Amino acid sequence: MPHSPTGPHDADATAAEAVRPCGPDRLRGAGRSAAHRLSELREREERRRDRGRRMHRDLDRWGGSGWHGHGLPPWADPDRRKPDSLGGIAVFTALVQVIGVRLVAGSWDGFGPLMVALLLAGPVSLLARRVSPVLPVAVAAAAAIAYALIGYPGGPYFVALIAAVVHGVKAERAIRVAAVIGTAFVTYVLAGRVFADRLGVPADTRPTLAALAIIALASIVLVVGTEAGRTRRIQLAEMLRAEAEEERAREEQDRRQASEERLSIARELHDVIGHHLSLINVQAGVGLHLMDSRPEQARSALAAIKTASSEALREVRAVLGALAEEDESAPRAPAPGLARLDALTEGAGLPCRTVVGGTSRPLPAEVDRAAYRIVQEALTNVRRHAGGAATTVTVGYTPAGLDLRVENEPGTADPTVPPGSGIGLPGMRARAEALGGTLAAAPAASGGYLVVAHLPAPEGESK
Repeated sequence: MPHSPTGPHDADATAAEAVRPCGPDRLRGAGRSAAHRLSELREREERRRDRGRRMHRDLDRWGGSGWHGHGLPPWADPDRRKPDSLGGIAVFTALVQVIGVRLVAGSWDGFGPLMVALLLAGPVSLLARRVSPVLPVAVAAAAAIAYALIGYPGGPYFVALIAAVVHGVKAERAIRVAAVIGTAFVTYVLAGRVFADRLGVPADTRPTLAALAIIALASIVLVVGTEAGRTRRIQLAEMLRAEAEEERAREEQDRRQASEERLSIARELHDVIGHHLSLINVQAGVGLHLMDSRPEQARSALAAIKTASSEALREVRAVLGALAEEDESAPRAPAPGLARLDALTEGAGLPCRTVVGGTSRPLPAEVDRAAYRIVQEALTNVRRHAGGAATTVTVGYTPAGLDLRVENEPGTADPTVPPGSGIGLPGMRARAEALGGTLAAAPAASGGYLVVAHLPAPEGESK
């Protein structure tokens, strides 16, 4: 078989037998996956959306906002630019404080410059909260304490303080905010009770112990609750990012597997069509040559063509049947394997001798099929590149697996036989390596060509 190691071309597949209704056949899963991969991806996408909707509801409970098409909440999207709402928050809190106090007071008569200044100091300080998240907390707390101790009308004069605390904690300044709030509370206690007489604080504006307890509790709840919410949002964001990454990884793996499965189906079709068409071509040439001189032998060649074409159609249907819907009837043809080796060599269209060494035993389905396909492709290459030279196929069973040896005598390629596609040897090697085995092909010392393969299949492995 005078050709280079990359010369015997044409093989690698995985599938006609995989469409049988039972058995651990790898191609059965490969064919079905290739046919249903899109539907599986759609199902996974729907499950991901369901998780997203559940997470969305969870985020809503924690104050999260709506999701966008990228699957992350707005606060978890690093590319999202938040609108500038500094002025809006400042104006809103100013209106709430001023109008709220006005409603409590009943008129505008008592609104002097100092009172208005204290009501607006906190909201105005919120304009600087992005530059210094803690500064508005200190300013708003001081203004609220002064307003309360002077004895101005009650009302929501502390709204700006609440907004400043919430923003400061969300800006990851919880400890500093807590320190400022604690200092402000101590100052309020000292000014309102310990040094109230010295400072001239009216008796009716001095805080009671109950009021101080409520203020302390409310301050703790506000700081701790806001920090807990911030931490929860960060955890949810990280969870969403991790899930998005995992989903992208799964989708990429699905696409890669689908590509490998399509390649597997293509290789199987290549093996089947290449082998049988090569055989048909040889037998057709024999028939044409003997048509006039020995018509009885031409009849045998035509019968071989009929058998080969029927076998090719059967195997092609079996391979394509792997792509059928699961509820369609599966092919019932036997799976190609070493049990059919005699039929393969007898119908190879060339002098072929089979030698079996060791004790024959059942092999795993993928090993059995790979061995059959390797021998089939090697015989196809002999017909294609060595003109049907005499060939010896040796199958050796060992405790570690299966050894294959296909060696042909020197021959000359038939010019009427079309050349191979160039993927035969790489496909055979890929098939062996996929099972953890090896395959080598090179010119033999006799002048022919030799293909040697080892497929691991330790004794005791079930078929």
